[in-house]
Amino acid sequence: MRQVTITEAWGVLRGAGYHWQYEGNWQCTHPGQVLVGRALTAMYMPRRPVMRTVMEEKGDRCGCIGDQISWPIDMLVPGDVYVADVYGKIEQGPVIGDNLSTAIFANSGNGVVHNAAVRDLEGIQEIPGFVSYVRGWHPSYASPTIMLLGVNTPVRIGQATVMPGDVVLGKRAGVIFIPPHLAEKVVKTSEIIRLRDAFGKIRLREGVYTPGQIDRQWTDDIEEDFSRWLEDHIDELPVPKGAIQEYLKERTW
Repeated sequence: MRQVTITEAWGVLRGAGYHWQYEGNWQCTHPGQVLVGRALTAMYMPRRPVMRTVMEEKGDRCGCIGDQISWPIDMLVPGDVYVADVYGKIEQGPVIGDNLSTAIFANSGNGVVHNAAVRDLEGIQEIPGFVSYVRGWHPSYASPTIMLLGVNTPVRIGQATVMPGDVVLGKRAGVIFIPPHLAEKVVKTSEIIRLRDAFGKIRLREGVYTPGQIDRQWTDDIEEDFSRWLEDHIDELPVPKGAIQEYLKERTW
């Protein structure tokens, strides 16, 4: 999944009828690194005193410890990505700083998608591998102004609908939330695209085909050439050998 581009994933999801899984315009705490994992979602809303009291009482009955903002963090397991909807809040939007980021990483080994600002940026950037996508940075603290309304519920992150258990893929181009039943298709499609792009560029450099032949639906002759090329270079290609062998079995050329 780390090798999949946002565009490749977006194309597969759109083809399957999922039109609202991508969100852009993020700040990344660890530029150039990739975020991949399973979504654990949290929904925050502007504080309403009586409702917050009800939620605190419910948390006590469930054995939750400390302030509400810690509860989702305590639920994280390795591989999870904490996806928090704090409705894009900047001032008094930071639910997490470097201390809670350390706790998140200790539990999940992963970063966050935080639909709000974060605080203590320098400390967050000192956590290796804590690749996080956020709306910005602010020194303020969110807790007095918000309340936790749900954990592992559907949430809206910008224009995207996120379900708990979605596969989160964060890259420079943005963040996309992949329904788990489509994850394998996304990866396989990406692998095929990478192989076809590699073959097409080599043949263009060699002058075997023209751009007009490669940049359209391939003829049967080109498809046959592609299959032979895969077999001849199977140990050198940027896709696992087993995946290529499986792909060749499914091909009719």
